Amino acid sequence: MGESHVTTQEDRTAVTPSPLAVGATAAEPPGPRPQWSWRLRSLRSPRRPRLWFEILLIAVSYWLYSLVRNAVPEQKAAALRNADRIWSLEHSVGLAFEETVNHAVNSVTWLIVSMNYYYATLHFVITIGVLIWLFRRQPGRYAATRLILFATTAVALLGYYLFPLAPPRLMRATGFIDTVMLHETWGSMASGNFKHMSNQYAAMPSMHIGWSLWCGLTICALATAPWARILGLLYPFVTLIVIVSTANHFWLDAVGGMACLTFGYAVSYGWYGSLPHRLPKVVPRSGAGGGRLRALLPGSAPAAAPEPGD
Repeated sequence: MGESHVTTQEDRTAVTPSPLAVGATAAEPPGPRPQWSWRLRSLRSPRRPRLWFEILLIAVSYWLYSLVRNAVPEQKAAALRNADRIWSLEHSVGLAFEETVNHAVNSVTWLIVSMNYYYATLHFVITIGVLIWLFRRQPGRYAATRLILFATTAVALLGYYLFPLAPPRLMRATGFIDTVMLHETWGSMASGNFKHMSNQYAAMPSMHIGWSLWCGLTICALATAPWARILGLLYPFVTLIVIVSTANHFWLDAVGGMACLTFGYAVSYGWYGSLPHRLPKVVPRSGAGGGRLRALLPGSAPAAAPEPGD
């Protein structure tokens, strides 16, 4: 009996963990992997953008984009062959309407001149305006939306390198009109005295469409005023008319810009785990001592609510 009792106790001791051992295990400091996981989650969490950093980032990024785009070899022969292929493909599907539109709009001088200036300026003005609006009014969604724009632009560089393409206005044996050259309009980096400063054979994809559609979708998803949403949706549509009317792009270049934007959305969703409009509109200001990281740790107090007016 005594031996049986002792054996039972030994067995119970062998299979039942000590409360002290359990406490020691629970109190062990986390290893390197959880710390890196918390740091990664902190980097992927929405945060308030810093003005100086954003100005520097946008300036450097656009400078690098222009540098790489213009450094792509101007493969004139290949670009013209590809333009002929695109034009033939559009004819085969019955959608080769660019030349007709180009001539029709060019017959109205004030309209085509306005489109020339639109093409040369709004591409930058509205994109920067949307970034400023996001920075000031929706800082929690700024970084995710900016990442879409940057990823879209970055993948476009691959298209310029792999598929050099002449714009319609530079095609041989066609009736396309270079409206900037004809009307001597200021501001185009693709014609006149500026044409030697920019790669003439980087028409696919069209970043006029990629950027304008980014602007339009962002405004439509995040603006509250109905008129702003309507204008947001109209902007890429009008841009498509402009790039075709001025003979700077085929409509298939616009499809390429849309594909690049889709990639940009996928990158942003993969990083933040959500589309921008589902992220918080405003995030608290970062406090001292790594408040964002502590908020991710188990048992930490919830983050303070943002102050009114943030």
